[in-house]
Amino acid sequence: MSALTKRATVYLEPSLHKALRLQSIETSRSISELINDAIRDELAEDASDLTLFEARKKESTLDFEDFVKILEADGTL
Repeated sequence: MSALTKRATVYLEPSLHKALRLQSIETSRSISELINDAIRDELAEDASDLTLFEARKKESTLDFEDFVKILEADGTL
């Protein structure tokens, strides 16, 4: 463990803890490694989403009522 690591108490549902223990054994990785990787993946997905939102924020919007009218006009509804 690195001197830069921080200790945290995490409460897991019993079934999640069991799954994590089994995955740890099967992959020869510590539970801490698995949790750190899962958190990194989740944060990376959030960062990707934020980047996409930023890129799309200048797109025009269409309110629901207008969209329904378009669907009615083209025969979809």
